[in-house]
Amino acid sequence: METRVALIGIIIENRDSVGKMNDILHEYGEFIIGRMGIPYDKKQVSVISVAIDAPLDTINKLSGKIGMLDGITTKTIYSKI
Repeated sequence: METRVALIGIIIENRDSVGKMNDILHEYGEFIIGRMGIPYDKKQVSVISVAIDAPLDTINKLSGKIGMLDGITTKTIYSKI
């Protein structure tokens, strides 16, 4: 199956949703290349980037599930190859 490399940007404004988000990321762990999180206390948000190599529908499902959580916003960018 063909895969693509993508970057999912996540902004967390509701820290109560972090546990659910981590559960979802763990569910897709086999596809995740790496993850970096930055807490930004001044604005009371956290910024996370998740690099992933997976089939397009898997990337979309992961991003969609996380984006549906309360107080969490996602945006995904895809490689051209």
